[in-house]
Amino acid sequence: MQNNNTRRNGFQSLVHWFDTDHGNEDVAAIRAKPDKVEFIRVLPFVLLHLGCLGVFLTGWSWTAVGITVLLYFVRMFAITGFYHRYFSHKTFQTSRPAQFLFALLGATAVQRGPLWWSYQHRHHHRHSDEDEDVHSPTIRGFWWSHIGWITSARNFPTDYSQVRDLAKFPELVFLNRFDTLVPILFATGLFGLGHFLAVNYPGLGVTSWQLLVWGFFISTTLLFHATSCINSMAHLLGRRRYDTGDNSRNSFLLAIITLGEGWHNNHHRYMNTVRQGFYWWEIDVSYYLLKALSWTGLIWNLKPVPLSAYEHTHSVRETHPLPARDSNHA
Repeated sequence: MQNNNTRRNGFQSLVHWFDTDHGNEDVAAIRAKPDKVEFIRVLPFVLLHLGCLGVFLTGWSWTAVGITVLLYFVRMFAITGFYHRYFSHKTFQTSRPAQFLFALLGATAVQRGPLWWSYQHRHHHRHSDEDEDVHSPTIRGFWWSHIGWITSARNFPTDYSQVRDLAKFPELVFLNRFDTLVPILFATGLFGLGHFLAVNYPGLGVTSWQLLVWGFFISTTLLFHATSCINSMAHLLGRRRYDTGDNSRNSFLLAIITLGEGWHNNHHRYMNTVRQGFYWWEIDVSYYLLKALSWTGLIWNLKPVPLSAYEHTHSVRETHPLPARDSNHA
């Protein structure tokens, strides 16, 4: 019986690579399972990292490196500006067609669907650095918060009841349910682009396999680890301006590599503002880009930093004990 259950669970995990909602009708029961690393869910990350080793076979070119850097920043902005600041927190408004395009762009980052991402992130804010926080480094350690939590079956399904504002759009549910579709098409497109450039512009020195390795595998791997650093390192390293009831911190370095997400303590104090770098010296590239988008009329009603953020700021020493959670905690 146990072997049958193991085979059934393994088959379901494989099906989940293509249909993430399959067999997830009872989300509460799945969430009640114990946390553990599951090999079948580790395998995609292993393949992603192994794909980076293809560089020893394909070599490199300035074209491939340039496209890799561009795709890193474009897709990082898709995660920070849209998956995070729009879908998770609704810090600005946009039209339904633009919303779908934002979700489509975010899906190329290979960080699953917009509804799953938003559900997990909202859950994190409700339980930040508490026992129920699925990726708290202070509770479960660095590696679990960085990557381990994603490999656990209990964190795989999307609880649509927690993202009803997004689940009412069938096109978003489709992208969320079949969240490998866009990455597959994206990788195929890069392979095709590499072939096109090799045939028509041989002087660039790029090939189809080279662009796949650099533009998809290397760029995506760097993007994943940079984003994951907010879950792990942003709760361990940096300074705390606000007593937020958790261990969120501000880090200039993380803000640079994630286009502004490193001002994590600011964000945990006022999560509903579109801007995470509250002062001019706190570089927040995602905010600058969103502000520029607002000038085009594509997005509007960007929620500003509340005045109370400046009226009640105070330094918190690194050794300061975590205070009790209050009703204003973001």
